[in-house]
Amino acid sequence: MTACAIEGGTAGAATTADPGPEESGEPEEPVGAESAGLEGAAGPEGTAGAVPAGPAAPWAGAPRAPGTFTLTADGAYGARLTAAPGAPGEQRAWYPERWTLDGPEPYAVPLPLHQPEEPDAQVVPLADGRVLIRRRVADRQMFSLLYPTGPATGELALGAVECDGMTLLPPSPDGSSVYGLSAGGHSSLLWLVAGGAFGPELVAEIPGHCSGGVWLDRAGRMLALDRQLPGGGPVKAVAVDLERNGEVTPLLQIAPSSDDRLLLADPDSGLLLIRSDAPGHDRLGWGVLGSCLPVRFPECLRPADVAVTPFAVQPGQMLMPESCAVALRIDGAAGSWVGIWRPQGRRLHQLAAPEGWSAGAGYWSRDGVLHLPYANAATPCAVARIEAPGDDGPLPETGGTDGTDGDASGTEPSGAVTPPVVCKPVPLGQAPLHRTASPD
Repeated sequence: MTACAIEGGTAGAATTADPGPEESGEPEEPVGAESAGLEGAAGPEGTAGAVPAGPAAPWAGAPRAPGTFTLTADGAYGARLTAAPGAPGEQRAWYPERWTLDGPEPYAVPLPLHQPEEPDAQVVPLADGRVLIRRRVADRQMFSLLYPTGPATGELALGAVECDGMTLLPPSPDGSSVYGLSAGGHSSLLWLVAGGAFGPELVAEIPGHCSGGVWLDRAGRMLALDRQLPGGGPVKAVAVDLERNGEVTPLLQIAPSSDDRLLLADPDSGLLLIRSDAPGHDRLGWGVLGSCLPVRFPECLRPADVAVTPFAVQPGQMLMPESCAVALRIDGAAGSWVGIWRPQGRRLHQLAAPEGWSAGAGYWSRDGVLHLPYANAATPCAVARIEAPGDDGPLPETGGTDGTDGDASGTEPSGAVTPPVVCKPVPLGQAPLHRTASPD
């Protein structure tokens, strides 16, 4: 990605809005939200219904999951920590659970061991059906692979890393490798904790404090991290080449002093979802890997009083980043629900989530069907399938005189304020997509 400017705005242009809080990887805490106007709900058959409904509240009988629901890169398996429902205030024993999602019917397999897991354990599924678990024991991080063996659970110990804290990154696209990031103030260590020949292996030491973690290719070679250099300064996304001893290359440079984080990337189309405060405050934007076109910050991606976080991009749209459907988690005072948006459509469709949805978990099929895993009192393991709505109808008019493109309805393409500046693109190496400037 060579993000070099803001569409319609000077890099780092001053505005009256205050910069947003530093992004921590979690959804922002919203002030409030309006639940009216959502376009549909997941019906009893697990498909999108036609009856408008508000955001689904979490299943009241379900235990509060300590972590997240993690999916393999192809969406075939999922894993989470869970516990059987119990009375309010009752202590519950946490255990890993693997979901199989690529068959005719989804099903869950519990993977308990002789003692319960701690709530801060982290699980990641692999493409062969095994589940990696990270446990903290004193000042060490312990790693094991779990798998079902008839009525019991098998465990293969992989080894340990001596460090105070570590975060497992999203599963590698190769399906067999899992990486962990141990971040410090002066440097961050990247570990291969599953998929190596001799247990956990140190892959790279990267100067600065790193966070995030987004894969840029299908081979599991290029990894994007958000890095703050030692001594402070802005946060910038960088690309780490795992086949060249962790060589670090600049990835995002919207403005010299802006925090530019990469949230999602689609290797097929090159579409990137970015969060940056270059417009004057934190905004959600999009760009294209290898393109010299500026990053765009659509107005429709900042509805009032909610936090919007992308979690899945439609794959298979070769050379057509504008046509990719993007799924977004919307968090407001009424709960969490789903948003669907395409760059070319310039509209944010808001849909009710199924009851018990693992908020922020889901994946797209190549034909534009969004799969959302959920569990509630009626079913312990299910997937709601929602077809991406169309963007038919006239597009909003552009060319507003108030410093924005279009009207104030929330569907205008971008929050442009002043003419863009030109800066030198930052090469990424072998970028999968090269385009020439074309009218929007």
